[in-house]
Amino acid sequence: MNNLQQFLASKTYAVAGASTRREKYGNKVFRALLASGRDAYPLNPAQDEIEGHRAFRSIADLPMVPEALSIITPPAVTRKVVADAIAAEVQHIWMQPGAEDEQASESARQAGINVIDDGSCLLVLLARM
Repeated sequence: MNNLQQFLASKTYAVAGASTRREKYGNKVFRALLASGRDAYPLNPAQDEIEGHRAFRSIADLPMVPEALSIITPPAVTRKVVADAIAAEVQHIWMQPGAEDEQASESARQAGINVIDDGSCLLVLLARM
């Protein structure tokens, strides 16, 4: 199974950078995961609810550790999100285009996490399925 297949085989997901604004990619990724029948949790420290789902400030605030994490944040924020994911022992991280951070990717790989940071987009892959 390749990196993408491993990510998509996960049972639970979190979306860092999920937004209340439907035109933003964080919102689109969150909705796409839900529409594909996946259990997903929105992460956004500034929101209480996104698309009718309780939003969480960080991975540590979730009721469980998600197997997979999609990140749609600026690279400086990505570093903090990845540090939290490493501490929580998330298994898969997909940095969406624009969220990539070389330092964060390297740290996650050293922690044994499956990292997707090649510019591929989860929305494109889910649309093909």
